[in-house]
Amino acid sequence: MKLNNVVVAGGGVLGSQIAFQAAYCGFNVTIWLRSEGSIGRTQPKLDKLKEDYIASIKKMASPEGKTKENWCMGIADFDSFNEEECIKKVENAYSNIKLELDMSKACKDADIVIESMAENVEEKKNFYKKLALVLPEKTIIVTNSSTLLPSKFAKDTGRPNKFLSLHFANTIWKNNMTEVMSQSKTEKKYFDEVIEFAKEIRMIPLPVLKEKSGYLLNSMLVPLLFSGMDLYVNGISDPESIDKAWTLGTGSPKGPFQILDTVGLKTAYNIVMMYVKIPSFLAPYNFKGMAKMLKQYINEGKLGKSSGEGFYKYK
Repeated sequence: MKLNNVVVAGGGVLGSQIAFQAAYCGFNVTIWLRSEGSIGRTQPKLDKLKEDYIASIKKMASPEGKTKENWCMGIADFDSFNEEECIKKVENAYSNIKLELDMSKACKDADIVIESMAENVEEKKNFYKKLALVLPEKTIIVTNSSTLLPSKFAKDTGRPNKFLSLHFANTIWKNNMTEVMSQSKTEKKYFDEVIEFAKEIRMIPLPVLKEKSGYLLNSMLVPLLFSGMDLYVNGISDPESIDKAWTLGTGSPKGPFQILDTVGLKTAYNIVMMYVKIPSFLAPYNFKGMAKMLKQYINEGKLGKSSGEGFYKYK
């Protein structure tokens, strides 16, 4: 079955990107949001994504853009790239994404629901229980959770056989990979359909054959972020120096604090809070110090790139 009608639950950094990418690829896309305030926070993200896609396309059309470093495979293949057609697809995506507060209306004909909400177990459980009451029988549900296992929520969905993980990397039109992970109750048929859907929105799907917190990417990324923050909160060095140690020493384009600003400090805080209660003699990092530090930034409105300031300032 082709998954034509896509509902993204949550309009955060990744939720808005997933919605825009699916719409860019011609899918019918609705973003379900919990409040009018959520609409006010999501619409500017979609406005910015339109700008970012067009800027990427124009760069790809320039002589310096025709390099592996600048090319965005989520937008077009190198050999078939057409600037005018790509910009038209961006305009169509921007115009056709729907924002909806009524869950029943949003999901009435959904083929797939992509949950992209904050890493809060109880909020996710409550969402899935409400979703189960309004979903058509045909609908597949996937979670974009970056750290939580799908088996933790399978029962709450009311359809564990059609529930699995589909995890995206940030800036998905450029970093166009996604991790597809099933849980013990997932039927292979639906796993295969999600793999195919990922390809249709120009992602490279990576199968995760065994349930693992953090999947492939975050199993490697989260320890890096923890290590960077641990160095900072223990007074070893400052964010800029820690980032430079990583970028200059490895050739990576971003250091841990630059990555944290991109991911968003609220997401980082929610992940850290899952580790705060670990006894100090077992904890490899100063999680309490990290939580206190991140909370201070959040209280000051420094949420990362999305708010214009995090560990760094953005124009």
